[in-house]
This record gives sequence, C-alpha cells and structure tokens, in this order.
Amino acid sequence: MAYLLMFVILLHLITLAMLFIATMEKSWWVWDGMENSDLWYNCRFDNFTGTWLCASSKETEWLQAVQVLMIISVVFSSVSFLVFLGQLFTMSKGGLFYFTGLCQVFAGLTAFTAALIYTLHKKEILPDSRDLTTGHFGYCFILAWVCVPLLLCSGVIYLHLRKKKK
Repeated sequence: MAYLLMFVILLHLITLAMLFIATMEKSWWVWDGMENSDLWYNCRFDNFTGTWLCASSKETEWLQAVQVLMIISVVFSSVSFLVFLGQLFTMSKGGLFYFTGLCQVFAGLTAFTAALIYTLHKKEILPDSRDLTTGHFGYCFILAWVCVPLLLCSGVIYLHLRKKKK
C-alpha cells in the first residue's frame, strides 16, 4: 500500500510540474529555432546580442481561451494535490478520494480542451507575419498533450483509491 501511495503522489507531482512547464515556458510553436511563440510571448533570437527578444502575443479570443484553460488546469491539479494531502490525514478509514479524483479529471479535460483549441486554431493564434509551414509544434505543446492522459489516469486512480482500513 505504501508503494501505491508513493506512486500516486509521484505521478501527481510529475504531472503537475509538466503542466506548469507547459503553461509557462516559451515553446508552443517554433520556427527554425530562431523564433518561437508560446501562450504569452513571441520571441526572436538576436544573433548580435545572443539573447532572446520577446514581445507580448497578440491577444485573440482563441489564445485567451487557451491561456485560461491551461491556468485552470494547473489550479485544478494543485487544489487536487492539496486536498489529497488533507484527506490523507483527516478522512475516515475506508473513505474514497472522490473530490481529488474529480479535480484531476477536470484538470485533464481543461488541458485537453486547451491543446485541442491550439491545434485547431493555430492560424488565428500565431502571428500573421510568419508562414506556418516553416514551423512546428514545440515541446511545451507536446508536454500539454502528454499531461492529458496522465491527468485522466491519475484522476481515475484517485476515484478508485480507498483509504486503508486498519
């Protein structure tokens, strides 16, 4: 039982870290390694100074939807972890972790919706000045998609997890 508990906590923390990185980092769309775009900024590498020059992304309705859904996903997953720790010490023996599981499932569904919107509406979200055929999805976008099944699986595990009776 202790191994299962450690596995669930480790899965939750890894998924939460991946979700946070996917939300905050700078690589949802990449053009030839010299320019990238994320949920917050469009950045270009300056060869002369050797630094990234970033400007705020153009605010579109689709981009705002993706931003909000990713933030909500991080919040749901964080709340889920805190509630799980609270339930672990206060819940009666034999109780189920329903609220924790539902928060994780909702986090997975919101991350799924955000990644799907970004996939389907990248032409409206990304800057108009660049040709999308020369770019590709970045690692943060892939992390968001990897988080979806992990969040849903951990949510299902929490829904079936029962506090051990002694």
